[in-house]
Amino acid sequence: METVQSIAKYDKVHSTVITIGTFDGVHIGHRQILKKLITSAKSGNLKSTVLTFFPHPRMVLQKDSDIKLLNTIDEKIRILETLDLDYLIIHPFTREFSRLSATEFVRDILVNSLKTKKIIIGYDHRFGRNRDANITDLIAFGNTLDFEVEEIPAQEVDDVSVSSTKIRKALENGQIEIANKYLGYSYMLTGKVKKGKGLGRQIHFPTANLHIEESYKLIPKNGVYVVQSKIDGTVVSGMMNIGYNPTVSGEERSIEVHFFDFAGDLYDRKLQIDILARIRDENKFGSVEALKNQLIKDKDTSIAILNE
Repeated sequence: METVQSIAKYDKVHSTVITIGTFDGVHIGHRQILKKLITSAKSGNLKSTVLTFFPHPRMVLQKDSDIKLLNTIDEKIRILETLDLDYLIIHPFTREFSRLSATEFVRDILVNSLKTKKIIIGYDHRFGRNRDANITDLIAFGNTLDFEVEEIPAQEVDDVSVSSTKIRKALENGQIEIANKYLGYSYMLTGKVKKGKGLGRQIHFPTANLHIEESYKLIPKNGVYVVQSKIDGTVVSGMMNIGYNPTVSGEERSIEVHFFDFAGDLYDRKLQIDILARIRDENKFGSVEALKNQLIKDKDTSIAILNE
């Protein structure tokens, strides 16, 4: 898959089959649409292409700073790279772009710039300035500008929407297994390891303090989780605490990962943490020693889950 940053940088001669959307989570519902896209492209000797936008349109048009997404843009790229797509085009979404008329969007962007021969899109898709055009308009454009429109039926679109909602609710409730079922992979957190207070090291449970730069990334419910990460090509298992460290009167929410059987220096390293299971809520213990004893139990529980 080739990732292209902005429509203007797509200068290929290949004609395309395109689908358009945010594809947040790239979950199992999305994958059915993408599979349809890839199959259609191969049968028509075209290039399968996903057109997505960043920032999320709501961030720009509604100044919705509270929006929480399942993937950062880099995570989305990594997930899509595992599929058999030809192109991912990430176009910067701006107010100016949102003001394109339906005609300008279809004629100038889809047909002239992206050489679209077929569009696979949901029955409820709306586009153009003020989102005033719908799939009936798109089909009419196709008849005039020589491209085909394949409509994704209501049931499939609804399934995608339901899956996204269930994943977000599951993560907010700490139900990581349910979220992973709908995602089709383990929910991930990606960030850079920063120096912490060093308490973990003092009680023989050193942690990597993960700082996630993207404020829009959805962080699961506070608690203790079983995790894995690939470090220098090797999968390393561990456990992760999300929360405020109430036993030591922590004031800021943190994400701390203790890796089993790993002793390397991770400071300033960027890590992807895959979340496999949730063990318990975050609790306040009567002493640091009591916390240490609980961490020993958590490690045993984590290893038992990993061995399953």
